[in-house]
Amino acid sequence: MNNGTPRIITRNDMVQLVCEALESLGGEGTIVDTAAVIWKNYKDDLESSGDIFYTWQYDMRWARHKLSKTGKLTTEKRGKESIWKLI
Repeated sequence: MNNGTPRIITRNDMVQLVCEALESLGGEGTIVDTAAVIWKNYKDDLESSGDIFYTWQYDMRWARHKLSKTGKLTTEKRGKESIWKLI
């Protein structure tokens, strides 16, 4: 979380940010819930991080895929929504 001076966020940082967001949501959440937490906690950092400001939501999905491949996250369908769940 930002404690003053904005830091530069990279695509690889998104893995940690997705995990933090889902942890704060009780271990699971929709993509919208996850994005909202990341934006709330890292808005200034994202705005100061160059091109990632324009791609961070795509990068968040990339992080979900990476976490799924390593067995740390699963996706569950609930009605029309996909729920991201930490394992």
